[in-house]
Amino acid sequence: MSGALDSHAVPVLLSPSALQHRAADPDTRARETEAQMDDDERFSLLYSLMVRVFGKAEREPRVPAEVPAVAGYVPGVQRLGIPALLLADASLGLRHTGGPDDGATALPCGLAMGATFHPQLVQQAGKLVGKEGQARGFNVLLGGGINLVREVRGGRNFEYISEDPLLSGLMGAAMTAGMQQEQVIAVLKHVSLNASETNKFFLDAVIDPAAHRESDLLAFQIAMERSEPGAMMGAYNLVNGAYACGSRVLLQETIKDAMGFKGWLMSDWLAVYHWDFALHGLDQHSGAQLDAQEWFNGPLRQAYEAGLVPKARISEMVRRMLRSYYAVGIDQPPPAEAVDWQAHHATALQLAREGLVLLKNENAVLPLAAKAQRIAVIGGWAQTGVLSGDGSSQVMPVGGYAASLPLRSHPLLGPTTMRFFGPSPLAELRKLLPEAELVFDSGAQVADALAVAKGADVVIVFAVRHEGERFDSPDMALPFGQDALIEALAQAHPHVVVVLETGNPVVMPWHDKVQAIVQAWFPGQAGAQAIAEVLTGAVNPSGRLPISFPVNVEQTPHPALPGADVELGTPIKVHYHEGAEVGYRWFAQQGRQPLFGFGHGLSYTDFSYSDFHVSGGETVSVVFTVTNTGACEGSDVPQLYLTDAAGAPRMRLLGFERISLQSGASARVSLTADPRLLARFHSESGHWHIEAGIYRVALARSACAPECSAEIALRAREFGH
Repeated sequence: MSGALDSHAVPVLLSPSALQHRAADPDTRARETEAQMDDDERFSLLYSLMVRVFGKAEREPRVPAEVPAVAGYVPGVQRLGIPALLLADASLGLRHTGGPDDGATALPCGLAMGATFHPQLVQQAGKLVGKEGQARGFNVLLGGGINLVREVRGGRNFEYISEDPLLSGLMGAAMTAGMQQEQVIAVLKHVSLNASETNKFFLDAVIDPAAHRESDLLAFQIAMERSEPGAMMGAYNLVNGAYACGSRVLLQETIKDAMGFKGWLMSDWLAVYHWDFALHGLDQHSGAQLDAQEWFNGPLRQAYEAGLVPKARISEMVRRMLRSYYAVGIDQPPPAEAVDWQAHHATALQLAREGLVLLKNENAVLPLAAKAQRIAVIGGWAQTGVLSGDGSSQVMPVGGYAASLPLRSHPLLGPTTMRFFGPSPLAELRKLLPEAELVFDSGAQVADALAVAKGADVVIVFAVRHEGERFDSPDMALPFGQDALIEALAQAHPHVVVVLETGNPVVMPWHDKVQAIVQAWFPGQAGAQAIAEVLTGAVNPSGRLPISFPVNVEQTPHPALPGADVELGTPIKVHYHEGAEVGYRWFAQQGRQPLFGFGHGLSYTDFSYSDFHVSGGETVSVVFTVTNTGACEGSDVPQLYLTDAAGAPRMRLLGFERISLQSGASARVSLTADPRLLARFHSESGHWHIEAGIYRVALARSACAPECSAEIALRAREFGH
């Protein structure tokens, strides 16, 4: 029952030194090149043009005819060897650009990648996307979304990684490092607090600055330090009263000055409101035609010529871009190579396998027993394919979609579509269970579904929820009456298995009535095979939840969806009163028990922990032994948490390791905490502070399931960054 690639995966192996930089000193090269440029050339780099503007059929005439319909184009400077930029959406693979042969590998969603707790595998995914981008001539990939999940109804949560800054930062670093190893620039996004889609252009995210540094910004800092992304992208929303793309506190004082970011900061598309954003830290205006003016084109040039913008600032903007060009090596692209689609599909499959989370498995109903001769498969378009998330992360796999269903329309940004990747879970189950009879019903009519289920040995219900950029879910319920369908089947049949294809947690009023629940997320082009393998036991499930699953929305910090009660375009403030206590931290602080906790996930084998030892010093380090005490090979993800800091309760994930073991095998594991996870950030001094005292840490199976704990004394310490 093995599907694992690795053993002893160590997240801290991802570092800037692992990136194969093409220039020994990109700063010097950037300075020398920029000094040779004239002002026309400098300003030409400071904004990107969309090849096709939303809603318009004609191409942008300033973009060369040979450039495909990518998200952005920036001209080069041929006389100085500066390449043009072709910016492509690439969060979960390359976005379809409208050509007949531009399919790409459709990866599982970001939360599925987070659920693997496997940075090395995610780095392979980054390399995959980088190779496909390189093959298509793209040299800037707009991927790497790592906003923390604060709002469980958030439409783009599926693109992101987790609710935890350490996990999100490590996975973001992995994706970035993989892309940039292929000599394409990776972009981390969206800085910061893009936690929901509702009214996001008019939403002011209000948060304590210190809490911001300890949560969302720490994720970006960890990813930045470990992978040196060429660029970061700002968010649409305001942060503490200033637009994220024009916030000097956020962009200049924090990301550039305090964190030491060396690349360039670009805006999101339709997110710039004045040329003076350049004075506040923004280096490039993206998709300039979308905004009221092409702010970094004419207006910025006019302000510069009027003496309102120093020449040194324009030079710095250009140097930051050139530095990334040279550090990553886009000025010397490698020879074109044919894409190995089979190998890329294998990576997508492995991600799907490791990202599926077995939430519940009562009476070991899974894996499906060989004696199950008649299996009812019901609902969720399981006869068609697996669901994909919607929006700019949408990838069209090679060969096209299995189905596309127009579903809803955004009043500002247009229609959304529910798309499915083939093959279907039903077909994949039939491949693995050739002796069994599998019967399918759509679930459209409860009575018909009950009739099909009546004679089955086991019932597998597939449930889906369309989610995507531009819209949030109104609540945590499943749409299309699926909760009622599952409830009816569970009351009528003793062996019901539910497979969820969603990009967020959902309420499960039926969870105590079904025997098994599998969280499949939006699992990508290989998702159907992975689901079938886990259900049948060909693969041992090993995913762990990267987000807490509340019992209901009332358990969360924001029971009412911010902005849902006002007309689109109405300025609103959202006070993130939970501060740094996001997700599992919130549950711990409030003393509440979620339905399924962060880090939770079951296996078809068992693991034990022993010989747990903790040591102190500058930070906390632990060593322990993991043993596979079950009957088959499997992968475990032991997790280390801070539970008490100098006498005060405080919950923080300090480390984890994904490890694969044969039955009966053991391995010794060591983990060392990033000291910032033990500290508090003091905005006044701009430093992190560890308070002297006793710190308690717990080795756990999830944030809600500690196995053993220990105390260690730490001395007071103050440090920067």
